[in-house]
Amino acid sequence: MPSLATTLAPSFRIDRTMGLVGAFLLVELAVVVFGSTAGGAVAAVVGCVSAGVGWLGLGFRARWPVAVAVLALGVTLVYYQTSGINGPTPALVFMVALYAVARSGQLTAVVALAVLIMLVIAYGEFSVSEQKRNVDNMSIALLSGWFLSVVAFSHAMRARQAYQAEAEQRALAAERERDVRARQSATEERLRIARELHDVLGHNISLINVQTTAALHRSTRRPGQTTELIAALEFVRDTSKEALRELRGTLGVLRQVDEAAPTAPTAGLDRLSELADRASATGLDVRVRTHGDLPVLPPKISLAAYRIVQESLTNITRHAQATSVTIEVRYGAGELRVRVEDDGQGVAGVGGTQGSGIAGMTERARALGGELTARDTGEGFCVSAVLPFSAGDEGDRVDSRRQLDGAAGAGAGDGAGAGAVEVVDSSRER
Repeated sequence: MPSLATTLAPSFRIDRTMGLVGAFLLVELAVVVFGSTAGGAVAAVVGCVSAGVGWLGLGFRARWPVAVAVLALGVTLVYYQTSGINGPTPALVFMVALYAVARSGQLTAVVALAVLIMLVIAYGEFSVSEQKRNVDNMSIALLSGWFLSVVAFSHAMRARQAYQAEAEQRALAAERERDVRARQSATEERLRIARELHDVLGHNISLINVQTTAALHRSTRRPGQTTELIAALEFVRDTSKEALRELRGTLGVLRQVDEAAPTAPTAGLDRLSELADRASATGLDVRVRTHGDLPVLPPKISLAAYRIVQESLTNITRHAQATSVTIEVRYGAGELRVRVEDDGQGVAGVGGTQGSGIAGMTERARALGGELTARDTGEGFCVSAVLPFSAGDEGDRVDSRRQLDGAAGAGAGDGAGAGAVEVVDSSRER
């Protein structure tokens, strides 16, 4: 069974405050001992012992502040009633203990102890004659002021400590929030990069696959017809170059650290004719329709519309087995509408899936405050998107029709079995 000393030892701590109070206490006790008469020696010893007990009790004030304050209150009263000395040092023991109680947050106990000691001292002094008093009026006033100052100062220190703790908590919360936002931003950036690379590479690589498969088939079925095979391989060469060019452009933008640098690749609706030509080279009959008057578009809107058309054509060439496709671009009041519809097998013809790029197109449209729908029409498949202009950057704008005039025949007949490109601009027909 552990002894009392073993139990109390971990709670006892001598700090700088306790050392200073002890030094003052030794000086005053020396005055009491050497200045007392023979008749007052017993009282001096009792006063010294009580003061020493109170000082030792300060070592436990961090663990038991109220108990130490009650002990200091008792020894202070004993000291002043027995030693006959009006010195302030024993009162310092009680004030240090009182401060510890206030720092622990027990304000009621602090006020009660301070009022109690002053009532006891005042009653003991004013209930006797002037000649028998041990504490004069000035000392009582000073003690009252000291105790009041200790209460006020300790309360202010506790409020400051609480404010600092709250500030630290706010700083930690803000740091955690910054970390969460940074992780969210990093995740969104990775998703954006993944969508961009998918859109850049998926379309051209799909066309390469279609043309390579067709070339191999023709070389097996008709080994003597090398002209069509050469045309198909030339298409593969040109498309692969285009894929590499777009990949380099995308990676170059991702490496940009200058805030004034462009934040998106240069692809946009001004290059819609290139998509139509490449789709036509796979054998599709492509019809491009435009409605409304808006020669320029915000870059973000133009890029998103381009990627939606690109991914739709990719899914058509890979899955739909279609013969024709209609690309419709409609400039409305404050919004851009894009529709890509084919006459292929639709969802049912590809095993009930919508193609791997539908989710990416939907996310791209929603990121700009728009919406995208993909549905089986019964005679094919239709992808339509609505993109509000308010989501785009109003600074630099892209000419959305600059290359539409060259869509028809700008390379549509280079590959064997190529389809046709037809461009219809309703704004020019009026």
